[in-house]
Amino acid sequence: MVKKIKKKIKHFLDLDKMTAEDLRGIIDLSKSYKQGITSGQDTHKSKTLGLIFEKPSTRTRVSFEIAMYQLGGNVTILEHERTHLGRGETISDTAKVLSRYIDIIVYRTSSAKKLYELAKYSDVPVINGLNDQTHPCQLIADIMTFEENIGIIDGKTVTWCGDFNNVCRSWVQASNIFDFTLNLACPKDLIDKVEMKNITKLKNIKIFDSAEKACNNSDCIMTDTWFSMGQKVSEKKRKLLQPFQVTNKLLSIAKKKSIFMHCLPAHRGEEIGKDILEHPKSVIWDEAENRLHTQKAILNWCLK
Repeated sequence: MVKKIKKKIKHFLDLDKMTAEDLRGIIDLSKSYKQGITSGQDTHKSKTLGLIFEKPSTRTRVSFEIAMYQLGGNVTILEHERTHLGRGETISDTAKVLSRYIDIIVYRTSSAKKLYELAKYSDVPVINGLNDQTHPCQLIADIMTFEENIGIIDGKTVTWCGDFNNVCRSWVQASNIFDFTLNLACPKDLIDKVEMKNITKLKNIKIFDSAEKACNNSDCIMTDTWFSMGQKVSEKKRKLLQPFQVTNKLLSIAKKKSIFMHCLPAHRGEEIGKDILEHPKSVIWDEAENRLHTQKAILNWCLK
């Protein structure tokens, strides 16, 4: 009897689990999709994408759904409370069953542990659609948007202002892979001691207690909501973050041709000034659009 060799599955779980070459290929393909150089039409005809969402989503859900349709495939949406995952079925059992029905899964959950467990037992690729620790799909769109406006990100300077959250962690991973400087303007009290120790070992990352110093001469200023999905609103945390609000003054300190990005949803008057999304340096709508092009490239990388 000939032993069947199991095909290697290409999961998209975190940036630091991938090679720089593969990530660069995904970003370049994203640009090609947007420019119309590559159509992607019928690339994955008859393939089915399963979307499992335990958390609310607008951009991730819609962009993946449309992306799969534009690649010629089908989509099925599994909302957590309407599946047996929400009624106690194990992740391993769910993974084994779904692997018999569909060709690829996007999983948005609170726990990175659950994401990796699903990938462990799945016979089809699993994509990290966000968890409390990281958001790699967002970073691919962010880097694409950066390079559309500024040029190749290697050697440039990006400043993160605000909470040390899942998107910020993915920026930390990206800085090590793409060799750009990441300035973190974030209250040190909001960074776990173990994470702080690991961050200080990375040569590309600088931590600032002043937003103005961090933004000085930057190519890009980036922020996100102060209270992520599921987090309790805390006045103590809000006071800690207030000095790191992105304002017109901070954008004026950055380079003349710098850009501002926010992965959305935004809270005007909290992490950003009330008119920042409409600022001439803001590229947030391009950034949001690019989620569609990068999701197509991620799907293609996993499936091909």
